[in-house]
Amino acid sequence: MVCDDRAGFVVNALLFPYLNDAVRMLEAGYAGTDDVDHAMRLGCGYPTGPFALLDAIGLDVALAVQRRLYGELRDPGFAPAPLLEQLVTAGHLGDRTGRGFRSM
Repeated sequence: MVCDDRAGFVVNALLFPYLNDAVRMLEAGYAGTDDVDHAMRLGCGYPTGPFALLDAIGLDVALAVQRRLYGELRDPGFAPAPLLEQLVTAGHLGDRTGRGFRSM
């Protein structure tokens, strides 16, 4: 595949806004982590839900990618969700630390 040299290339430019939107849904009280993960596995056929994936990737890694995308594109939709920033600041980095979205 051919892609211009830009933040996120193709996969991350699609994946991380999706993950960030899931965090925003949680912040807004739309649904809980288990419900969102379950819905995306069953409803979309994804092998894992966004919160399980965020914990596996590492919340700090996800935040760094989201910041890079936002920094380059300056689209407000790419701005990192405040809850993601708060969790990383608190040292909740996902599976690596045993604290993340799945263990809030």
